[in-house]
Amino acid sequence: MTTSCPGCAAGGAGRYAPSPSGELHLGNLRTALVAWAAARSSGRRFVLRVEDIDRVRPGAAEQQLADLARLGLDWDGPPLLQSTRESAHRAAVRRLTAAGRTYECYCTRREIQAAASAPHGAPGAYPGTCRDLTGTERARRRRERPPAVRLRADVRARTVVDRWAGAYTGLVDDFVLLRNDGRPAYNLAVVLDDAHQGVDQVVRGDDLLPSTPRQAYLAVVLGLPEPQWAHVPLVLNPEGRRLAKRDGAVTLSELAAAGHGVAEVLGRMAASLGLPGPVRTAQDVLAVFDEGVLPREPWVVDPAGWAAQPARRTP
Repeated sequence: MTTSCPGCAAGGAGRYAPSPSGELHLGNLRTALVAWAAARSSGRRFVLRVEDIDRVRPGAAEQQLADLARLGLDWDGPPLLQSTRESAHRAAVRRLTAAGRTYECYCTRREIQAAASAPHGAPGAYPGTCRDLTGTERARRRRERPPAVRLRADVRARTVVDRWAGAYTGLVDDFVLLRNDGRPAYNLAVVLDDAHQGVDQVVRGDDLLPSTPRQAYLAVVLGLPEPQWAHVPLVLNPEGRRLAKRDGAVTLSELAAAGHGVAEVLGRMAASLGLPGPVRTAQDVLAVFDEGVLPREPWVVDPAGWAAQPARRTP
Protein backbone atom coordinates (compact mmCIF):
# COMPACT_ATOMS: atom_id res chain seq x y z
CA MET A 1 0.00 0.00 0.00
CA THR A 2 1.45 3.38 -0.98
CA THR A 3 0.81 6.66 0.78
CA SER A 4 1.91 9.91 -0.84
CA CYS A 5 4.99 11.50 0.71
CA PRO A 6 5.15 15.13 -0.50
CA GLY A 7 8.02 16.05 1.79
CA CYS A 8 10.24 13.21 0.64
CA ALA A 9 11.00 14.87 -2.70
CA ALA A 10 12.49 17.87 -0.92
CA GLY A 11 15.57 15.96 0.28
CA GLY A 12 16.44 14.41 3.60
CA ALA A 13 15.81 16.01 6.96
CA GLY A 14 16.34 15.44 10.65
CA ARG A 15 13.77 16.58 13.17
CA TYR A 16 12.86 17.32 16.74
CA ALA A 17 9.26 16.75 17.81
CA PRO A 18 8.42 17.73 21.39
CA SER A 19 5.04 17.36 23.06
CA PRO A 20 3.91 20.76 24.39
CA SER A 21 3.17 19.55 27.92
CA GLY A 22 5.69 21.78 29.71
CA GLU A 23 9.12 23.40 29.53
CA LEU A 24 11.99 21.47 27.98
CA HIS A 25 14.50 20.18 30.54
CA LEU A 26 18.15 19.24 30.18
CA GLY A 27 17.33 15.81 28.76
CA ASN A 28 15.00 17.22 26.11
CA LEU A 29 17.44 20.00 25.22
CA ARG A 30 20.37 17.60 24.93
CA THR A 31 18.42 15.32 22.58
CA ALA A 32 17.36 18.34 20.50
CA LEU A 33 20.99 19.47 20.29
CA VAL A 34 22.13 16.04 19.08
CA ALA A 35 19.28 15.82 16.54
CA TRP A 36 20.14 19.30 15.20
CA ALA A 37 23.89 18.63 15.00
CA ALA A 38 23.36 15.21 13.37
CA ALA A 39 21.14 16.75 10.69
CA ARG A 40 23.27 19.83 10.03
CA SER A 41 26.57 17.91 10.00
CA SER A 42 25.18 15.52 7.36
CA GLY A 43 23.85 18.30 5.11
CA ARG A 44 20.21 17.63 5.95
CA ARG A 45 17.44 20.09 6.64
CA PHE A 46 16.28 20.31 10.25
CA VAL A 47 12.55 20.56 10.91
CA LEU A 48 10.39 20.90 14.00
CA ARG A 49 7.03 19.35 14.78
CA VAL A 50 4.82 20.22 17.74
CA GLU A 51 3.12 16.96 18.71
CA ASP A 52 -0.06 18.51 20.08
CA ILE A 53 -2.61 15.74 19.62
CA ASP A 54 -2.41 14.61 23.22
CA ARG A 55 -1.39 16.65 26.27
CA VAL A 56 -1.11 20.39 25.68
CA ARG A 57 -0.33 23.07 28.24
CA PRO A 58 -1.23 26.58 27.07
CA GLY A 59 1.89 28.51 26.09
CA ALA A 60 4.19 25.48 26.33
CA ALA A 61 4.85 25.21 22.59
CA GLU A 62 5.88 28.86 22.35
CA GLN A 63 8.17 28.45 25.38
CA GLN A 64 9.77 25.34 23.90
CA LEU A 65 10.50 27.03 20.58
CA ALA A 66 11.94 30.04 22.40
CA ASP A 67 14.24 27.79 24.44
CA LEU A 68 15.47 25.96 21.34
CA ALA A 69 16.26 29.33 19.75
CA ARG A 70 18.04 30.46 22.95
CA LEU A 71 20.16 27.34 22.71
CA GLY A 72 21.20 28.49 19.23
CA LEU A 73 19.31 25.91 17.18
CA ASP A 74 17.76 26.92 13.88
CA TRP A 75 15.27 25.09 11.71
CA ASP A 76 13.92 25.07 8.18
CA GLY A 77 10.40 26.34 7.63
CA PRO A 78 7.72 26.90 10.25
CA PRO A 79 7.15 24.18 12.87
CA LEU A 80 4.41 21.73 11.91
CA LEU A 81 1.47 21.46 14.29
CA GLN A 82 0.59 17.78 14.38
CA SER A 83 -3.06 18.58 15.05
CA THR A 84 -3.33 20.11 11.57
CA ARG A 85 -2.57 16.68 10.11
CA GLU A 86 -5.43 14.73 11.71
CA SER A 87 -7.45 14.53 8.49
CA ALA A 88 -4.44 12.96 6.76
CA HIS A 89 -4.02 10.50 9.65
CA ARG A 90 -7.65 9.40 9.42
CA ALA A 91 -7.47 9.17 5.62
CA ALA A 92 -4.56 6.73 5.92
CA VAL A 93 -6.59 4.58 8.33
CA ARG A 94 -9.50 4.54 5.86
CA ARG A 95 -7.15 3.26 3.16
CA LEU A 96 -5.80 0.58 5.48
CA THR A 97 -9.35 -0.40 6.42
CA ALA A 98 -10.35 -0.66 2.74
CA ALA A 99 -7.38 -2.99 2.26
CA GLY A 100 -8.50 -5.20 5.15
CA ARG A 101 -5.60 -4.18 7.38
CA THR A 102 -7.53 -2.91 10.42
CA TYR A 103 -10.21 -3.98 12.87
CA GLU A 104 -12.23 -2.40 15.65
CA CYS A 105 -11.21 -3.05 19.25
CA TYR A 106 -13.55 -2.63 22.23
CA CYS A 107 -11.17 -3.73 24.99
CA THR A 108 -10.59 -1.57 28.03
CA ARG A 109 -7.07 -0.92 29.29
CA ARG A 110 -7.77 -3.15 32.28
CA GLU A 111 -8.86 -6.03 30.04
CA ILE A 112 -5.72 -5.71 27.95
CA GLN A 113 -3.48 -5.63 31.02
CA ALA A 114 -5.21 -8.68 32.47
CA ALA A 115 -4.75 -10.65 29.22
CA ALA A 116 -1.10 -9.61 28.91
CA SER A 117 -0.41 -10.74 32.50
CA ALA A 118 -1.99 -14.16 31.96
CA PRO A 119 0.40 -17.17 32.01
CA HIS A 120 0.74 -17.30 28.22
CA GLY A 121 0.41 -13.56 27.57
CA ALA A 122 3.22 -11.63 25.90
CA PRO A 123 4.24 -8.65 28.08
CA GLY A 124 3.24 -5.41 26.40
CA ALA A 125 1.46 -7.13 23.52
CA TYR A 126 -2.19 -6.81 22.58
CA PRO A 127 -3.54 -10.39 22.69
CA GLY A 128 -5.84 -10.05 19.66
CA THR A 129 -9.07 -10.32 21.65
CA CYS A 130 -11.16 -8.43 19.09
CA ARG A 131 -9.33 -9.58 15.97
CA ASP A 132 -11.88 -12.14 14.80
CA LEU A 133 -15.18 -10.96 16.25
CA THR A 134 -18.26 -11.70 14.19
CA GLY A 135 -20.42 -8.90 12.83
CA THR A 136 -23.00 -9.63 15.53
CA GLU A 137 -20.38 -9.46 18.28
CA ARG A 138 -19.00 -6.19 16.94
CA ALA A 139 -22.48 -4.64 16.83
CA ARG A 140 -23.12 -5.67 20.43
CA ARG A 141 -19.76 -4.36 21.67
CA ARG A 142 -20.20 -1.12 19.72
CA ARG A 143 -23.31 -0.38 21.78
CA GLU A 144 -21.25 -0.74 24.96
CA ARG A 145 -18.37 1.60 24.11
CA PRO A 146 -16.83 3.30 21.05
CA PRO A 147 -14.08 1.24 19.42
CA ALA A 148 -10.44 1.96 18.84
CA VAL A 149 -9.01 0.92 15.47
CA ARG A 150 -6.05 -1.47 15.42
CA LEU A 151 -3.66 -2.50 12.68
CA ARG A 152 -4.00 -6.13 11.62
CA ALA A 153 -0.31 -7.04 11.72
CA ASP A 154 1.00 -10.10 9.93
CA VAL A 155 4.33 -10.29 11.80
CA ARG A 156 5.18 -10.68 15.49
CA ALA A 157 8.50 -8.85 15.56
CA ARG A 158 10.77 -6.70 13.44
CA THR A 159 14.45 -5.86 13.61
CA VAL A 160 15.60 -2.30 13.12
CA VAL A 161 19.18 -1.10 12.87
CA ASP A 162 19.92 1.82 15.13
CA ARG A 163 23.03 3.89 14.45
CA TRP A 164 24.00 3.82 18.12
CA ALA A 165 22.10 0.93 19.69
CA GLY A 166 22.83 -1.49 16.84
CA ALA A 167 20.39 -4.18 15.72
CA TYR A 168 17.28 -4.20 17.87
CA THR A 169 14.45 -6.72 17.59
CA GLY A 170 11.16 -5.72 19.13
CA LEU A 171 7.52 -6.61 19.35
CA VAL A 172 5.03 -5.84 16.58
CA ASP A 173 1.47 -6.50 17.69
CA ASP A 174 -1.92 -5.27 16.53
CA PHE A 175 -1.26 -1.76 17.82
CA VAL A 176 -3.76 1.10 17.96
CA LEU A 177 -4.04 3.48 15.00
CA LEU A 178 -7.06 5.50 16.16
CA ARG A 179 -8.02 5.74 19.81
CA ASN A 180 -11.62 5.22 20.87
CA ASP A 181 -12.10 9.01 20.98
CA GLY A 182 -11.26 9.12 17.26
CA ARG A 183 -7.87 10.78 17.76
CA PRO A 184 -4.79 9.44 15.94
CA ALA A 185 -2.44 7.34 18.06
CA TYR A 186 1.24 8.23 18.35
CA ASN A 187 2.59 5.32 16.28
CA LEU A 188 0.38 6.28 13.33
CA ALA A 189 0.91 10.04 13.50
CA VAL A 190 4.68 9.91 13.88
CA VAL A 191 5.17 7.66 10.85
CA LEU A 192 2.91 9.71 8.57
CA ASP A 193 4.23 13.07 9.76
CA ASP A 194 7.90 12.11 9.42
CA ALA A 195 7.22 11.07 5.83
CA HIS A 196 5.22 14.25 5.18
CA GLN A 197 8.15 16.37 6.38
CA GLY A 198 10.73 14.40 4.40
CA VAL A 199 12.42 13.11 7.55
CA ASP A 200 14.91 10.35 6.82
CA GLN A 201 16.93 10.66 10.04
CA VAL A 202 15.18 10.20 13.40
CA VAL A 203 17.25 11.12 16.45
CA ARG A 204 15.36 10.85 19.74
CA GLY A 205 15.57 9.49 23.29
CA ASP A 206 16.24 5.79 23.74
CA ASP A 207 13.06 5.40 25.79
CA LEU A 208 11.32 5.32 22.39
CA LEU A 209 13.45 2.49 20.98
CA PRO A 210 10.92 -0.25 21.96
CA SER A 211 8.22 1.41 19.81
CA THR A 212 10.49 1.67 16.77
CA PRO A 213 9.86 -1.84 15.30
CA ARG A 214 6.12 -1.07 15.21
CA GLN A 215 6.76 2.21 13.40
CA ALA A 216 9.19 0.64 10.95
CA TYR A 217 6.64 -2.06 10.16
CA LEU A 218 3.85 0.47 9.67
CA ALA A 219 6.03 2.46 7.27
CA VAL A 220 6.40 -0.69 5.16
CA VAL A 221 2.65 -1.36 5.23
CA LEU A 222 1.96 2.23 4.13
CA GLY A 223 4.59 2.09 1.39
CA LEU A 224 6.69 4.81 3.04
CA PRO A 225 10.49 4.87 3.36
CA GLU A 226 11.94 3.80 6.70
CA PRO A 227 14.20 6.50 8.16
CA GLN A 228 17.59 6.01 9.76
CA TRP A 229 17.21 5.55 13.51
CA ALA A 230 19.46 6.90 16.27
CA HIS A 231 18.32 6.72 19.88
CA VAL A 232 20.19 8.88 22.37
CA PRO A 233 20.69 7.65 25.96
CA LEU A 234 18.61 9.63 28.43
CA VAL A 235 19.66 12.07 31.14
CA LEU A 236 19.11 10.52 34.58
CA ASN A 237 19.12 11.80 38.14
CA PRO A 238 21.50 10.30 40.72
CA GLU A 239 18.86 7.67 41.64
CA GLY A 240 18.88 6.39 38.08
CA ARG A 241 15.45 7.75 37.20
CA ARG A 242 14.73 9.90 34.17
CA LEU A 243 15.48 13.55 34.92
CA ALA A 244 12.35 15.57 35.74
CA LYS A 245 11.43 19.01 37.04
CA ARG A 246 11.04 17.63 40.56
CA ASP A 247 14.82 17.08 40.61
CA GLY A 248 15.57 20.81 40.82
CA ALA A 249 16.79 23.40 38.32
CA VAL A 250 16.59 21.53 35.01
CA THR A 251 15.13 24.04 32.52
CA LEU A 252 16.94 26.93 30.86
CA SER A 253 14.92 29.49 32.80
CA GLU A 254 15.56 27.76 36.13
CA LEU A 255 19.28 27.39 35.42
CA ALA A 256 19.52 31.02 34.33
CA ALA A 257 17.86 32.11 37.57
CA ALA A 258 20.49 30.11 39.45
CA GLY A 259 23.28 31.89 37.55
CA HIS A 260 24.01 29.29 34.87
CA GLY A 261 23.77 30.78 31.37
CA VAL A 262 23.24 29.15 28.01
CA ALA A 263 26.98 29.00 27.25
CA GLU A 264 27.62 27.00 30.42
CA VAL A 265 24.69 24.67 29.72
CA LEU A 266 25.96 24.03 26.19
CA GLY A 267 29.45 23.37 27.49
CA ARG A 268 28.18 20.84 30.00
CA MET A 269 26.04 19.08 27.42
CA ALA A 270 28.92 18.96 24.93
CA ALA A 271 31.18 17.42 27.58
CA SER A 272 28.49 14.84 28.37
CA LEU A 273 28.54 13.90 24.68
CA GLY A 274 32.29 13.36 24.68
CA LEU A 275 32.91 16.40 22.47
CA PRO A 276 36.10 18.43 22.96
CA GLY A 277 35.91 21.96 24.33
CA PRO A 278 35.78 24.77 24.75
CA VAL A 279 32.14 24.90 23.66
CA ARG A 280 29.99 27.97 24.29
CA THR A 281 27.58 28.03 21.33
CA ALA A 282 25.58 25.59 19.25
CA GLN A 283 27.87 26.38 16.33
CA ASP A 284 30.83 25.29 18.49
CA VAL A 285 29.02 21.98 19.03
CA LEU A 286 28.47 21.59 15.31
CA ALA A 287 32.15 22.30 14.58
CA VAL A 288 33.30 19.39 16.78
CA PHE A 289 30.31 17.06 16.44
CA ASP A 290 31.38 13.44 15.98
CA GLU A 291 28.91 10.56 16.20
CA GLY A 292 31.80 8.20 16.79
CA VAL A 293 32.50 9.54 20.29
CA LEU A 294 28.92 9.82 21.53
CA PRO A 295 28.46 7.78 24.73
CA ARG A 296 26.16 4.78 24.77
CA GLU A 297 25.29 5.22 28.43
CA PRO A 298 23.06 7.79 30.16
CA TRP A 299 24.30 11.13 31.44
CA VAL A 300 23.79 11.25 35.20
CA VAL A 301 23.12 14.75 36.50
CA ASP A 302 22.68 16.13 40.00
CA PRO A 303 20.76 19.36 39.39
CA ALA A 304 20.88 20.30 43.07
CA GLY A 305 24.59 21.00 42.76
CA TRP A 306 24.74 21.31 38.98
CA ALA A 307 27.31 18.53 39.08
CA ALA A 308 27.40 15.85 36.43
CA GLN A 309 29.20 12.57 36.26
CA PRO A 310 31.43 12.51 33.18
CA ALA A 311 30.13 10.62 30.19
CA ARG A 312 31.67 7.19 29.80
CA ARG A 313 32.63 6.14 26.32
CA THR A 314 31.94 2.68 25.04
CA PRO A 315 34.97 1.22 23.26
